[in-house]
Amino acid sequence: MSTFCTARRLGGALALAGVFGLAGAGTALAHVTAVPDEATSGGFATFALRVPNERPDAGTVSVSVSFPAEYPLSSVRTRPQPGWTVEVERFEESEESDQEPAVSTITWTAEDGAGIAPDEFQEFSLSLGGLPTDTDHFVMPAVQTYDSGEVVAWDEPPTEDGEEPARPAPMLTLVEGDGGHGHGDGHGTTTRGTESGDAESEDAVTASGAQDDTARLLGGGGLVVGALGVGFGIGAMLRARRR
Repeated sequence: MSTFCTARRLGGALALAGVFGLAGAGTALAHVTAVPDEATSGGFATFALRVPNERPDAGTVSVSVSFPAEYPLSSVRTRPQPGWTVEVERFEESEESDQEPAVSTITWTAEDGAGIAPDEFQEFSLSLGGLPTDTDHFVMPAVQTYDSGEVVAWDEPPTEDGEEPARPAPMLTLVEGDGGHGHGDGHGTTTRGTESGDAESEDAVTASGAQDDTARLLGGGGLVVGALGVGFGIGAMLRARRR
């Protein structure tokens, strides 16, 4: 066998291995995630549970997400999802408390004709309140069910060495607040204070006005210079003709 043929076959094998490697990497990256995945510790968060379909021959017909019992939430809300029904489960009632138990699991089930088809994804919006303050990660295990009967659990927490597990659970990374420079509106968004905002707006308006005045003066000066140049040119032409 010639050296050329050997090199050609080796190159083809490496290319094929690269294709399979990329395909495997794409499958590994397609997991259920929270978008965005960062929230303020002790506050509210509004995000979407992004669910991709990983199977080429089956559709996703059910998605559920669970919340840890050690960090009970004071508020959990969902946005209506066309084509899907929502079921909310709660932790068991406690005889020592007269408050309604915290939400434990939310399940979305596709209606007839709905679901997540192959090569598609959907996002399920959530609003959570009362996030914990004594942890850096709020892990929310999820379960994805296909119409083929396959059930995939995305329930593995982050590892200590930073390596991503095979079936990572969606989670929120909790960070400290902005130190009083803003205030939450109860839905995870932040707005600036009115006094500082008004002052900044006035400064911006003043600067803008000064720039406009300068531009007008420069523009007017340019027109005057241009008119003088035209006048001088016409005068020179007339003198030339007279000569």
